[in-house]
Amino acid sequence: MAENRANSKLRAYELFILLLLTLGALLIHGYHPWAEDAEIYLPGAEKILHPELFPFNAKFFEAHAEHTLFPDLIAGSVRVTHLPLNWVLFFWQIASIYLLLFACWKLTLKCSQNSWARWAGVALIAALLTIPIAGTALYILDQYTNPRNLVAFATVFAIVKVLDKKYVQAGLFLMFAAVVHTLMSAFLISFCILLLLIKRSRSRFAHSWLLAFPFGLSFARPSAAYHEAARTHANHYITNWTWYEWLGIIGPIFLLWVYARLARDNNRWQMELMCRVLVAYQIVFVIAALVLDIPARLEALARLQPMRSLYLCYVLFFLFTGVLVGEYVLKKQVWRWILLFLPLCAGMFVAQRELFPASAHVEWPWVAPKNPWVQAFMWVRDNSPVDAVFALDPQFMNLPGEDENGFRDTAERSRMADDVKDNGAVSMFPALADEWAAQVQALRGWKNYSLQDFQRLRSRYGVNWVVVQKQTAGLECPYHNRAVSVCRLP
Repeated sequence: MAENRANSKLRAYELFILLLLTLGALLIHGYHPWAEDAEIYLPGAEKILHPELFPFNAKFFEAHAEHTLFPDLIAGSVRVTHLPLNWVLFFWQIASIYLLLFACWKLTLKCSQNSWARWAGVALIAALLTIPIAGTALYILDQYTNPRNLVAFATVFAIVKVLDKKYVQAGLFLMFAAVVHTLMSAFLISFCILLLLIKRSRSRFAHSWLLAFPFGLSFARPSAAYHEAARTHANHYITNWTWYEWLGIIGPIFLLWVYARLARDNNRWQMELMCRVLVAYQIVFVIAALVLDIPARLEALARLQPMRSLYLCYVLFFLFTGVLVGEYVLKKQVWRWILLFLPLCAGMFVAQRELFPASAHVEWPWVAPKNPWVQAFMWVRDNSPVDAVFALDPQFMNLPGEDENGFRDTAERSRMADDVKDNGAVSMFPALADEWAAQVQALRGWKNYSLQDFQRLRSRYGVNWVVVQKQTAGLECPYHNRAVSVCRLP
């Protein structure tokens, strides 16, 4: 009984350390709820909560929303808790970080019996959440709530359960990943199948990675509009990657091979198994990426993005690296931990500040936004008609000071297609290409628009509001700040 009490205290202590690491990770990497791909995923939840929203151009986010239960999960959380959406998003971000670190702690138990080594592995993951993953345009965990963040912890938990031979629980995590993010779950499923086969056979296995994807696979030559959108996403095409991005592929594969030999020499068969499977798994996906990239006829299939397999590879690679560094280098020497993690965390913090210079580093749900674009978008949400249709610079998310904050997810209003995030939707769903191209073309020359140009948008697309950086004669602009004006068309 005394031993059970001791174990209980140890578990509580571990959970508390994980909480501290979670809060530390939040402060290092920041939090920006309306940024980047939130523009794709959050409008789906907002429309579930308020069906009257987005009467125009909803197809540009619904194409993603139809293939994930993420909007339903977020909307359901709002309804169950009766909390505002921004509070629910903040809760899920904290939960995603905590659960990922908890899952990583569980997996380190398969790698070492040294608690210092295990904590070093988890701490390294916490310090590197927003490190770029080679040329994939992915992080280990994004600075905002999205389906990939939820799949992250399910990924590691599924691997733990496979190693524990708890296949029903592993299957539940795989199912959760599949309904939240089908594409990312395909890599996890592939890895788990390969892990099981090699674990049982201990032999080399050539694994076919092509599973069923809900993106309308076709070998037909894509349209010119699709080609225009797709080629702006260099991360889809491995032959466009730079030398250092290729190094981001080769380096981890080589080091995982070294880790496998080191684990074998120390009788850590589970760590050796995972390293060897990762090497085979990643080589298969590199070959698949080359096969889909080189022939022009297969351009539309490159959106399956085989190199997103690097996500799983990087998570496990950094976790294993941390375990080995903790065991053989850091040990119990506090000064060594400080010497490694202080500059590492400082560097990650500075990098994030450079990415979001015009926004608060952590956008707490109880604090008004600092970014002037977000301020304008929130004014739109509170003061414009629900059925209003807006037009903005098609490159607005790339403008200095905008910090890649979305309009739809923040303002909860319809807008014409842009050349940034809607471009990404087109790269995954080619059927949207022609409509996207027509709308973006209609917005060419935005910076020099006259009242007649705005009226043309009104007659063709029903635009009745605009967000502009400089006022135009004839527009009524009830809101201004140092960055933009929100104007109503006469």
